[in-house]
Amino acid sequence: MLEKLAQIEENYEDLNRQLSSPDITSDISAYTKLMKKHASLGEIVAKYRDVKKMKEELAGAKELLSETDDADMRELAELEIDELENNLEAAEEKLKFLLIPKDPNDEKNVILEIRAGTGGDEATLFAAEILRMYARYAERQGWKMEIMEMSDTGVGGIKDAIAMIEGDNVYSKMRYESGVHRVQRVPQTETSGRIHTSAITVAVLPEAEEVDVQIDQNDLRIDTFCSSGPGGQSVNTTYSAVRITHLPTNVVVSMQDEKSQIKNREKAMRVLRARLQEIEEQKQHDALASERKSMVGSGDRSEKIRTYNFKENRVSDHRIGLTTHQLESVMEGDLDEFVNALTTHYQTEKLKAETVSA
Repeated sequence: MLEKLAQIEENYEDLNRQLSSPDITSDISAYTKLMKKHASLGEIVAKYRDVKKMKEELAGAKELLSETDDADMRELAELEIDELENNLEAAEEKLKFLLIPKDPNDEKNVILEIRAGTGGDEATLFAAEILRMYARYAERQGWKMEIMEMSDTGVGGIKDAIAMIEGDNVYSKMRYESGVHRVQRVPQTETSGRIHTSAITVAVLPEAEEVDVQIDQNDLRIDTFCSSGPGGQSVNTTYSAVRITHLPTNVVVSMQDEKSQIKNREKAMRVLRARLQEIEEQKQHDALASERKSMVGSGDRSEKIRTYNFKENRVSDHRIGLTTHQLESVMEGDLDEFVNALTTHYQTEKLKAETVSA
């Protein structure tokens, strides 16, 4: 590991030299690419240098302890050694996590898809609340969230919704939200006070750029129609709504949120690229069965991942056994406890898998 870290530090210094070169600073594209790489190595190098400094200080403290007979100096040296050893262990553990290869999608924006499942009207109401929860979370993170398409109901719920979330490292934080979210509570329409269980599905897809997914225009069937509102009422009389069918996979995306057919088509293509990339990545995941086993529960949308129990003010994530009795706070977008715990859990699993394979 030390050899690898020394090489990373050397690469980092080389990037520093390149970034100061007039040839690079005059080329915006090359400069941006190098800056991104420089930033990705910066945290590793900083932690590596911290570790080296702590090791030097630890060696100095141990040397002082072995050379002095002064009781006060020995006590101070022993305290310093204990503190340095604890800090060094934590820093080296952090370094191991930093060296785990990052998912190339981590820095991407995401397309969030929410669909009501079992539970009738109660499921659609919960779908609307979860959409609001993610909107609040995005706001807390300083991200921008845009509703691209939404099918609402007459009772204030939503059958399904598609949203784009843009910002820094969105996918890295949202990736583990995919799956079945279950709610347990007494519906407003229930007079006997009996608790009902309903469910919705959440899918978090990294946005795919055109360079990531090549789509042959001959593989697309594009239909246009008049957009409509709840209950089928007409929103406008122009053919602004767009339905795109990818013939090889039969993936269908409809978009009618905008009054402009061009804008609806553009949004539909963004969703289509993300879905096609997910299909391709799923094929790769299925081919790598061993890695799939090491990441059980990392995003299968058919799996029940979390339960929200309103009566007990409880939220439980079934993948990592984490439970909090702060449901109101969670529904207001306070998801950091779950996001951080899930990230740490799966990083640890990945680190174990890499250690075994090494």
